[in-house]
Amino acid sequence: MAEVIINGPEGRIEAKYHHAKTNAPVAVILHPHPEEGGTMNDKITYALYRTFIQNGYNTLRFNFRGVGKSEGVFDEGEGELSDAAAVLDWVQAHNPNAPKSWVGGYSFGAWIAMQLLMRRPELDGFVAVNPPSHNKDFTFLAPCPVSGIFIQSNDDEIGDPETVTKLAKTLTAQRNIYITEKRIIGADYKFTDKMKPLMDATQKYLKSGHQEALLKSA
Repeated sequence: MAEVIINGPEGRIEAKYHHAKTNAPVAVILHPHPEEGGTMNDKITYALYRTFIQNGYNTLRFNFRGVGKSEGVFDEGEGELSDAAAVLDWVQAHNPNAPKSWVGGYSFGAWIAMQLLMRRPELDGFVAVNPPSHNKDFTFLAPCPVSGIFIQSNDDEIGDPETVTKLAKTLTAQRNIYITEKRIIGADYKFTDKMKPLMDATQKYLKSGHQEALLKSA
C-alpha cells in the first residue's frame, strides 16, 4: 500500500493505493461526510478497500477536499464529485488495460459514488453501504447505468432502511439492471461488532459473477 498525491480540481488529493498486479480490475472507495468526521481511514471505508484488494482489485481510497492532506474546502457534494472523477482518472491512467472498473462508498461516499456512475459510463459496478436515501436525492439515477449492491444496517439509527429498499426496487425495475439489497441484522449505522458480516456480504457479491452474467444477457 502506497501513499499517493493526485492533482485534483482544488489542488492535491491525498490517497492510499494498493497495486495488486498489471491488468487487474480497479476500484475507487469513497468515505463518509467530511463535516461529520469522515475520512479515508474510516473503518468501513477501509473494510471496503481491504475487501476489494482481497478480490484482486488495484484499489484506491482517498480523502475528499479539505480532509487530511487534501486541499480545498467542503463543497456540498459538487466539488467532491469532481474529486472522485479526478481520482478515477488517475487510477485508469495507471491501469489502462483494466478489464473492469468499480466504485464503492459509505453513506455520503455512497451518494457521491452513485453520481459518479452517471458521469462515467465505463464503470461496471458498485458497492453502496448505507446510501443516505432518507435525506439525499437519488432521482438522478434515471436510469441507473449498472447493477450493484446496497448493503444496509438493519438498525441504522441515522438513516431509514425502508427508503433504501424502495430505491433498490425502483432501480431494479429498469431494464437489465438488478440492485441486490443486503441488510445486516443487528447492525447500527457504524456496523458496531458487525464488520465481518459487512465484509462477507461485499465478498460474496464480488465473487458471485452476478454483474458479468447480467452484462452477457443484456
